[in-house]
Amino acid sequence: MTLLIIIIILAIIFDFINGFHDAANSIATVVSTKVLTPTQAVIWAAFFNFVAYFIAKYIIGGFGIADTVSKTVDMGYIIQNFGNPSLVIIAGLIAAISWNLITWWLGIPSSSSHTLIGGFAGAGIAASGFQAVHSGVIGIIALFIVVAPLIGMVSGNIITLITLHFVKKIKPSKADRWFKNLQLVSSAGLSIGHGLNDSQKVMGIIAAALISYTATTPDVHPWLYMNDMNDMHDWVPLVCFTAIAIGTVCGGWKIMKTMGNRITKITPIEGFCAQTAGSITLYISEMLHVPVSTTHVITGSIIGVGSVKRLSAVRWGVTKDLLIAWILTIPVSALMAIIFYHVLGLIVR
Repeated sequence: MTLLIIIIILAIIFDFINGFHDAANSIATVVSTKVLTPTQAVIWAAFFNFVAYFIAKYIIGGFGIADTVSKTVDMGYIIQNFGNPSLVIIAGLIAAISWNLITWWLGIPSSSSHTLIGGFAGAGIAASGFQAVHSGVIGIIALFIVVAPLIGMVSGNIITLITLHFVKKIKPSKADRWFKNLQLVSSAGLSIGHGLNDSQKVMGIIAAALISYTATTPDVHPWLYMNDMNDMHDWVPLVCFTAIAIGTVCGGWKIMKTMGNRITKITPIEGFCAQTAGSITLYISEMLHVPVSTTHVITGSIIGVGSVKRLSAVRWGVTKDLLIAWILTIPVSALMAIIFYHVLGLIVR
């Protein structure tokens, strides 16, 4: 029970950090175009991150991404082969939290999602070898490191071209006023997409913990009993969506600076187009049940929007640094989790 409580606390901490680490994704363009103040923007984003819970539960009717994440590591295999499922999840969460804090401190918009996946997979490998990891699930998630920003980039490019066509006869000052208001709608949509995608990842981790706890513990309390994803208790998503909303309120100003203007200068029209493209990409990933990085998606969208002006409008040096961070995230967090697993094993023994 103690280890399970530690897992749930660490998962909530990760979700909180995810909120302030990724807050910049949905509000950077709103702040950089001066539609909202930073304080107003984080409250706006936090509200719609939480609204995503009701959309997932009552409109979409399920938490498909959480199910995908929970299957990253075969907890049943670890239990049967003398691995410690609790230590696997704890080590993965500590690794993910550590890498998130490092990249936040350095102002690098890396992926909280892939940090969590990498940490969980690395700890599973440390416990029971590569057989414990579902390579197909990891492969699809890794593939979307490339696919998701590409979808965002293409969507951003197309939406910008269409939008510019419709406003070409409107005075720029009037168009800016329109799109400053429309940015509120697009940022709300992006925040909902962020909540749908990112909150479910920690739900998947908690679900894996509860399923393994149920399999190894007699007389499990009804609130903790979980045989599969169909037994998901309401308190799990509520806690996860609340934690990420509170984290969003706390903001992530270092990363906001990078996302807002360092990749390319953003106007209200371009901000609207980037956020709309990002929202569409996140909703597609939700329908496919594939956990993607909101950071990757909105970065690709901003690049797609900026490249409409001219390719040189995109600061490719910054983009290259981001790409390196994205590629390193899964292997580095996996390596950190392997180290943490063995250290924790020494302490627990």
